[in-house]
Amino acid sequence: MAIDLSDYEAGDAFDGHYKKALKKLQKRLSRIHYAHIVHKRRAIVVFEGWDAAGKGGIIQRLTAEWDPRYYEVWPISAPTPEELAHHFLWRFWRRLPAQHNIAIFDRSWYGRLLVERVEGFAKEAEWRRGYDEINDFEAQQVETGATLVKVFVHVTQTTQDERLRARLDHPWKRWKTGLDDYRNRAKRADYLEAMAEMFERTDTKLARWIVVDGNDKKAARIAALTAIADALEKRVPMEPPELDPEVEKIARKALGR
Repeated sequence: MAIDLSDYEAGDAFDGHYKKALKKLQKRLSRIHYAHIVHKRRAIVVFEGWDAAGKGGIIQRLTAEWDPRYYEVWPISAPTPEELAHHFLWRFWRRLPAQHNIAIFDRSWYGRLLVERVEGFAKEAEWRRGYDEINDFEAQQVETGATLVKVFVHVTQTTQDERLRARLDHPWKRWKTGLDDYRNRAKRADYLEAMAEMFERTDTKLARWIVVDGNDKKAARIAALTAIADALEKRVPMEPPELDPEVEKIARKALGR
């Protein structure tokens, strides 16, 4: 079924007790993270979406109860000169997670099909070739045991403008905005065209896209975290490990119980 971003613009408020729902989800996610650690599984969570869509807030709440030794958040910006000297996927290969780790990409290899395409940073032949290269790359990750979750956070132009305006008005939010935000905003129609083709070409059987309506932040967080938890839980055993008999014997003797 084709993905149409206009289907994710209702902006309905979260119907429930947000703090309780969030706490319950974070407890569930913490157990899922522990399951990845003890069963030596790896996962990749990719976030894409508009500037000011709320990706950072979702990531912050996703990882709130996770052990920091076993996950990494990779904020992806413009490639360095060293990275430009290699194939565009090279810098992402270097950031893939080891066993029992989860890698979170705040923007990703989809820059080749979005910002690099729209802003002219990649030649047409390069970004057109990128669809197959990305599909192959993602298939390799899944086929070698990684769980791949791809989340796109969508907001309307009205919502984005409200949040960009807030970043200008709030002294401690100004660092979050820059000229790129407004250059990208001016080309929204071009980005929508690129996004439509991205979804059509890269929403594959092995690597489906999850689209989240980001127009209400609380509802978006709950929706995104629920979808991520569901996807991660499907690919990892959720049984806790057995207690090592030798450890138990020594521990009970030492603790007197």
